[in-house]
Amino acid sequence: MPDRGLPRELWAIWWNAILLLRPAFSRLRTFMWFATAVAGLTVRVELLGVTSIVRALNLRPGLYTKLLDHFHSSGVDLDRLSALWAQVVLQLFPGLVRVNNRLVLVGDGIKTPKRGKKMPAVKLLHQQSESNTKPEYIMGHSMQAVGLLVHAANSVFSVPLAVRIHEGLVWSNRDKRTLLDKMLGLLDILAIKAPFYFVADAYYAAGKMVSGLLDQGNHLVTRVKSNAVAYAPAPPKKGKTRGRPKLYGKKIKLKSLLADSRSMQQVASPVYGERNVTLRYRVCDLLWRPAGRLVRFVAVIHPTRGACILMCTDTSLSAVDIIRLYGLRFKIEHSFKQATRQIGSFAYHFWMKDMIPLRYRNGNQYLHRKSADYRSRVKRKMRAYHAFIQAGVVAQGLLQYLAVAAPKLVWDSFGSWLRTIRPGIPPSELVVAEALRQTLPDFLLTPSKSNSLSKFIAERQDAQNMRIFRLAS
Repeated sequence: MPDRGLPRELWAIWWNAILLLRPAFSRLRTFMWFATAVAGLTVRVELLGVTSIVRALNLRPGLYTKLLDHFHSSGVDLDRLSALWAQVVLQLFPGLVRVNNRLVLVGDGIKTPKRGKKMPAVKLLHQQSESNTKPEYIMGHSMQAVGLLVHAANSVFSVPLAVRIHEGLVWSNRDKRTLLDKMLGLLDILAIKAPFYFVADAYYAAGKMVSGLLDQGNHLVTRVKSNAVAYAPAPPKKGKTRGRPKLYGKKIKLKSLLADSRSMQQVASPVYGERNVTLRYRVCDLLWRPAGRLVRFVAVIHPTRGACILMCTDTSLSAVDIIRLYGLRFKIEHSFKQATRQIGSFAYHFWMKDMIPLRYRNGNQYLHRKSADYRSRVKRKMRAYHAFIQAGVVAQGLLQYLAVAAPKLVWDSFGSWLRTIRPGIPPSELVVAEALRQTLPDFLLTPSKSNSLSKFIAERQDAQNMRIFRLAS
């Protein structure tokens, strides 16, 4: 059984961290319900929406509707909460990944299945995956997410910052924004003042993305498709001739950079987790027409994974750093896995009772001809989805923070067994969640004057069903 002093220490660190988000809420009670929801998402053992939060914290059954009202409340300023959470992450985590004195952000999209006929923004989605366990088409929500890379002992975490549903609803027939515009908008919401590299897959290799990042003093690191082309700088004109000087010279197919692999440079693989692997690469600065400027291309040949062509808008960044940064892009996919299977950040089930039922294989829902009242109800439901997702984002980030800030305390509170514990690797979200789960009863039954959350939850627990908490304590 964990020592009685440990729960107060572990939960005290957790509480002091989430307390930094208090300015994002207009009322203390709204913040306390948010912290309660985050605590429930952290310690629950089943991913069944708000019901599992009530069971995990042993709340009175009548408070189920209170939690529902909280997620639908207009008192939660989502944009301010996301921006403040980004600042809290920058403040809490000591080992931020920096390259050329720039932070490293990763972005990607995720599609979650939703079959509710009365859930706004659900549409038919195509899954581009090489896994044969995924169906090619699903009905669900299409989201985009941004994470921040941080060092954790000998490992690297992608700490989630914000996730938004970016497809499924068309509010105006004059709205021409693409997913790239919405990703740039999500980065603007985070309001990160420090310069950063944004690492993303080939979908984001577009001129709109490049110009949007460069306008803010940031840079893009991505992969380009094998059929992409670039241009050599035009040779200087000889003498005076009429017309504007040429900008683009000879057209170059980028896959030609992979030819003649013997002439490429060799380097020990800087990719995360690889040992005794030698890569071949070639660097070339060319004009890329979508960006309208000189960018750096790195053609890489991996002995087992094949070849790819990377691109970076910062021509001062070395090829080895470009390879290393893109090799960390998968960390956000690992973060998605934890959010889906451990936290349940996308396991919401909020239905809109008066919504026009969706048909199977339905596409976008066009709302520009709907009544103002119907549109406001759809916006309310979308705000509930995003509030639930942001609570999951904060829950996952706090688990990662405890793994980095207090690994010994986590292991001492774990109270279970693992077959292998790798030295130099911080505890996973599962281990930290189990440590918090083991120490939750003692934390709630021995409230501290400096911690109002334990009192807030204890006063709302089901007094007739406290047997499991008394046994655990």
